[in-house]
Parts: sequence; structure tokens; C-alpha cells
Amino acid sequence: MLELMQAGGWLMWPIAVCSVIATALAIERALTLRRTRIMPANLVARIWQLHQAGKLNAEAIEEIRAGSPLGRMLAAGLVNRNHSREVMKEALGDAGRHVVADLERYLNALATIASVTPLLGLLGTVFGMINIFSVIMTAGTGNAALLAGGISQALLTTAAGLSVAIPTLLCHRFFDSKVGTLTIDMEQQALRLVEVMKGEREEGDEG
Repeated sequence: MLELMQAGGWLMWPIAVCSVIATALAIERALTLRRTRIMPANLVARIWQLHQAGKLNAEAIEEIRAGSPLGRMLAAGLVNRNHSREVMKEALGDAGRHVVADLERYLNALATIASVTPLLGLLGTVFGMINIFSVIMTAGTGNAALLAGGISQALLTTAAGLSVAIPTLLCHRFFDSKVGTLTIDMEQQALRLVEVMKGEREEGDEG
């Protein structure tokens, strides 16, 4: 591996750094964006049960807020449950935007790495071609060893850049899609909470 890094030239090092960062971010997002962590099962039903039992006090709401991103969103609506439907929905919407922003954290960094690493590889290819032509101008085409150095630099950096960019792009698309799905599901839970708290229907075990 070290020999490949040296053969590819100094641009292999920033590509390697991008690879490490992308891997760390992908692992962090995979752990953070688990559905069980974002949206605990039957949370709205448990809130309704607390409400019916008269236990939906400030302490219970704070516990809900601290329990999950969905709980953080729903707690904002619960604080305003005695206000109008519009006020409650607005509070849920404001909290939801902050929650979604947290879910999207580091996705831009993944997209940037996916865009930058092929360019670093291309830059390494350009430097390798420059070295090849420099060798041809000074030593002619008879020195295969010198030519091989420029060719290896040109090919290795391109391959390394693409090897980092492709999986990083796939991770970004996957996590972006997952955030979109979670956002829709949380909006549905928020609307269900409004319906329950405003008495349009009773909440069963669903949610």
C-alpha cells in the first residue's frame, strides 16, 4: 500500500485523507440515522396514554424531548397543545426543520468528497502526463523506467480518486434518501399528534 502511495505521488495523500474522512462520516451517519433511534415505536400512542392519565406534565414532555429526534419535534407541539391547531402545527414545523437539519449533518461533506476526489485524481493524471513529456524531452523514449514512473502516477491517482468517490457518492445518495423518508414519516407522526391532541380521533396502538 505504501509503495502505491509513493508511486502515485503526493496527491495520493489528500485522496487517502478524503477516504478516511468519508469512511468515518459514513459510519457516523449509519449509526445516527437508525430508524429505532430517530423514531421510537408507538411514541404518539404513549403520549396519548400519558395525556389520558393526566401525566403529560413538563417533566414528561422534557423526557420525550430528550428521548429521540422525533420526540424533540413532538415536544415542541406538546408545549403548545393548549393553543390553537395552527399554533401547534407551526411549533411542530419549526422544530421539524431543526431536526431535519441535524439529520442532514455531514451529508454535504460526503457530497464534497465525492466531487473533489475525482478531481484530485485527474490532477494527479495531469502531473503524471507532464512528467512523461518531461522525460521524453530530456531522455527520449528509450528509458522505460523513467516513463513508467509518470505513467504509474497518472493511472494510480485516477484510480484512487475514483475508488474513493464512487462509494462516497453511493453513501451520500443512500443517506440523503433515508433522511427524506424519515422526514416524511416524522411529518405523518406530527400530524397524527395534532389530530389526537385536538380530539379528532383517538390514538390506538398505531404510531
